[in-house]
Amino acid sequence: MAGADRADGFDPVGFEGTVAELAESAEFSGAIRVTLGGEALFTRAFGMASRRWAVPNTPRTGFRVASVSKTFTAVAVLQLVEAGRIRLDDPLVDYVREYMPRLDPRVTVRHALTMTSGIGDWFEEGSAEWEAAWTALTESHPLYLLRGNKDYVPLFAGKEAHFPPGERHLYNGAGYILLGLLIEAVTGRSFEEVVTEEVFARAGMSGAGFPALDELGPDIAEGYLTTATGATPYRTNHYATTPRAAADGGATCTAADLTAFSQALRHGRLLDEEMTRLALTPQVAEYEKKIRGYRWMYGFGLSHLLDDDETVVRWGHTGEEDGVSARLFHYPRYDLDVALLGNVSWSAGELGWAIHGAIVGP
Repeated sequence: MAGADRADGFDPVGFEGTVAELAESAEFSGAIRVTLGGEALFTRAFGMASRRWAVPNTPRTGFRVASVSKTFTAVAVLQLVEAGRIRLDDPLVDYVREYMPRLDPRVTVRHALTMTSGIGDWFEEGSAEWEAAWTALTESHPLYLLRGNKDYVPLFAGKEAHFPPGERHLYNGAGYILLGLLIEAVTGRSFEEVVTEEVFARAGMSGAGFPALDELGPDIAEGYLTTATGATPYRTNHYATTPRAAADGGATCTAADLTAFSQALRHGRLLDEEMTRLALTPQVAEYEKKIRGYRWMYGFGLSHLLDDDETVVRWGHTGEEDGVSARLFHYPRYDLDVALLGNVSWSAGELGWAIHGAIVGP
């Protein structure tokens, strides 16, 4: 595999130096792990896990991964489909009627997974005034009250739909909140327990879990926001984001956990062959136009970038919240996994694209 990759223009030795240089020049705080053919190619940490106590990040540090967690939820749902306990085209309301009895019965499990349900979100991330909208939300609904999936439902249950189910894709966390409640209804177990036992354990993600921001734990990075004014250039995210994870995001993982998940998913350790193929197949267009030269498609908790030949160049997910910036990408052509976990807001985005350019070229 490595020889073929080098023949395709990918140089593993030069790539290591490039990644380190990119991270250092960006003053990145977090951890990066790159695996080639399942073997670690690059594992390194940068910056501080705790600026208060001068604790550095290490490759073993756990970070919140924000919406990267959606792919864990999607796998847990597909496991229920595989077991015959639900069907993708079942009305979602059949499983969440206790929490959202007026959910449009045309909305299916598939619609929630692919973000084509059209339902209103608990926070509309695409808003041009998102900072003001987030401030308004947190003033009217204290974040410390959002500690489980059911706590989010009042924030979107009464909202009007944006469009009829299945019309198009619109990024939506509320559908994943409902999928978390579906998992609990079908299994009789908590969402966290199901994902921990059926996804994390089966994938060998020994450092993954669902600790809250206000719970003490070893080797977990604090999240930081940069400040324009004040005595220090950073403040923690303890009053800026939700305290606990939910089905739409917020699990804590190490970089090794994320690459282990990617490998377990595509090698059939989480789903059978048929369901694995479905899980890794693009489903709906994310945008009407190309972005950065790629056609973007969403699947079941995964975003796919396609080239002009309709070949998937990269699949994975991004995660952003205050004090958290995460990326998990797989490049099928090179059998290459990239896990990029930052504990400063918005720190992984351009670095992720720079690493992408180092892999596939400009």
